Amino acid sequence: MAVGELIDRLSACDRDATVRLAINPFFPMAHQVANVVACQDENGRPVVFIVEDKEAEQHGHLPPEVAVRLTWQEPVDAPRRRRRGTIRPADGGQ
Repeated sequence: MAVGELIDRLSACDRDATVRLAINPFFPMAHQVANVVACQDENGRPVVFIVEDKEAEQHGHLPPEVAVRLTWQEPVDAPRRRRRGTIRPADGGQ
């Protein structure tokens, strides 16, 4: 993704929304963004890093809706609850 595409995508968002990073598709967590750093890679091409705060902590699990939209997991419905049966004495309660 290029910076222009990132700007376009961010432009469609609420300017007051909190920014988080979605990390690790196998154990999706949300992390706090602290900075944006522009530099050059080893071949002299421009690169921009979205940086996590060095003292940041995880902000919990990534919401399932986000993980599904990122295709990190399949949509999952809560399992159906089965009705519990009652236990009756073999002699009919006598």
